[in-house]
Amino acid sequence: MLSKTRGIVLHALPYSDRYSIVHAYTESFGRATYLVARPQGRKTAVPRALFLPLSAVEMEVEHLNTRDIHRIREVKACYPQTRIPTHPVKNIIALFLAEILYRTLRTKEPDVRLFGYLYESVRWLELSDEGVANFHLVFLMDLARYLGVYPNADSYCPGSCFDMMNGIFTGMPPEHRHYLDRAESIIFYRLLRMNYANMAIYTFSGRERSRIICRILEYYQLHLSDFPEIKSFAILQSLFD
Repeated sequence: MLSKTRGIVLHALPYSDRYSIVHAYTESFGRATYLVARPQGRKTAVPRALFLPLSAVEMEVEHLNTRDIHRIREVKACYPQTRIPTHPVKNIIALFLAEILYRTLRTKEPDVRLFGYLYESVRWLELSDEGVANFHLVFLMDLARYLGVYPNADSYCPGSCFDMMNGIFTGMPPEHRHYLDRAESIIFYRLLRMNYANMAIYTFSGRERSRIICRILEYYQLHLSDFPEIKSFAILQSLFD
């Protein structure tokens, strides 16, 4: 049965000389895995360039719930994406975020709100001219909402510490070691006030940004089961060093 759906590419890898395996988060089917015929000539219904990390695509797919791997018959870009692949910062951010989504989005049930967030986020990354260095920080904090682990921002007050295990700000450091000191907690609270529209007005030093992303990943590890080491993190860190 052929169906049409939009999707966000998470990961693609060669399967054989003739096929590739593409993992995507789709609007209609949640996370799905597709077998794609690799281009054999100049003309193909499934151009390889459309399967770069975080590509937003419209697909005609042969999707059967009894299968683990489905087929893509035709695919096209949802809108022109030329800046993410060619902009060095945007390209590495896309690689990093796609890997996190590949590791965290596992359900095969569709989530229209989550897909809408991913779709609009990719558009922001493609079109943004300012504040791009903060994009992945905003993305990961907002993604926590859809994963059900968003911190309690209302618990913040000046001088408090952020308890990462419980996701709240507290007046005194907790007894466990997974918390942010007062200086880090101020920065973390700033993150909770950031969005794509205002991210350009927030500035961080290279050291602060490096520490922030480490702490966000630590927060994910505490709240998401089997959250692995992110291999592209080292590449991202070298970009902002």
